[in-house]
Amino acid sequence: MVNFLLYMATVFIWGSTWYAIDFQLGVVDPGVSLAYRNFLAAGLAFVWCIALRKSLRFDAHTHGYFLLLGAFLFGLNYLAAYEAQFHISSGLNAIGFSSMVWMNIVNARLFFGRRVTRNTYIGAGFGIAGILLVFLPEMQDVSLSDRVAVGLFFSLLATVLASLGNTASQAVQAAGVPVMQANAWGMLYGALLNAGLALVRGKSFNFDPSPDYMISLLYLSVFGSVVAFACYLTLLGRIGLERAGYVTVMIPIVALTFSVAFEGLAVSLNIIAGLALAVVGNIFILSRK
Repeated sequence: MVNFLLYMATVFIWGSTWYAIDFQLGVVDPGVSLAYRNFLAAGLAFVWCIALRKSLRFDAHTHGYFLLLGAFLFGLNYLAAYEAQFHISSGLNAIGFSSMVWMNIVNARLFFGRRVTRNTYIGAGFGIAGILLVFLPEMQDVSLSDRVAVGLFFSLLATVLASLGNTASQAVQAAGVPVMQANAWGMLYGALLNAGLALVRGKSFNFDPSPDYMISLLYLSVFGSVVAFACYLTLLGRIGLERAGYVTVMIPIVALTFSVAFEGLAVSLNIIAGLALAVVGNIFILSRK
C-alpha cells in the first residue's frame, strides 16, 4: 500500500506540473526559472531537515553523489527537456522521456546487477505502446526535419541524464543516506548549476511578478520538487530503478487528463485505448512477481 501511495502521488503531481510549467515560459528565461525553483525547493528541504533535526553533515565522497544528483536530476536534464520543447511538441517530448523506463532497466542491470523480472519487461512494453498510441495523431503530422531531429536529441539527452540521476539516487540510498537530506543538497547544487549556466549564457535574472508565474513557481517548487521527488526517490529505493521508472509512462497520461479538464482537449478513441494499455502496464509493473 505504501508503494502504491508513493507511486500515485508522484504520477499525479508530476502529471500536473506539465500544466504549471506553461506559466513559467515567457518573461523569465527557463534556466533562470529553474534556478529559482531549485533554490526555493532546496531552502524548503533544508528547513524541513533542520526542523526535524536531521543531520546534514556528510563526507566529501557523499557530496560527490549529491553533485551528480544536482547535475543529472535537478539541473541539466531539465535544461535539455526545456530545449527539446522549443523544437518539438510536448507530446513528442513525452514519448522521448517515457523511454526512461527502458534506460532504468538497463542501468539497474549494469550498475547494480539487478535481475529484471518478466513482468517488468511486459509492463514496460504495454506502457510504451500506450504512449505511442495516445500520441499517434501527433506523430503522423510530424516530418523528420532538422528541427524535429534536434528536439528528439535533446529529449533523449534529458532522459539519459535523468536516468543517471535515478542511478545516483539508488547508490546514495544504498549507502544509507536518507532521501530528503540527499535531495536538499542535490537541489542546492542543481540550483547553483542552473544559475551558473544562466550567467555564462548572459541571461538576465529578472522576475515575473504576475500571479500565474508566482503561483506556478511555488507549486513547482513545493509539490513538483520537494514532495514529488521525495515520494519518487523513496519509491525508487523501495522497488528499484527498473520498476520506478514506469512513472515516466504514466505522467503524460495524467497530463492529458489536465488538458481535457482545463484546455478543452477532445477525448478520442486512441487516447482511451492508450490509457487502457498504460493501466495494464501498471498492473504488471506493480505486481510483486
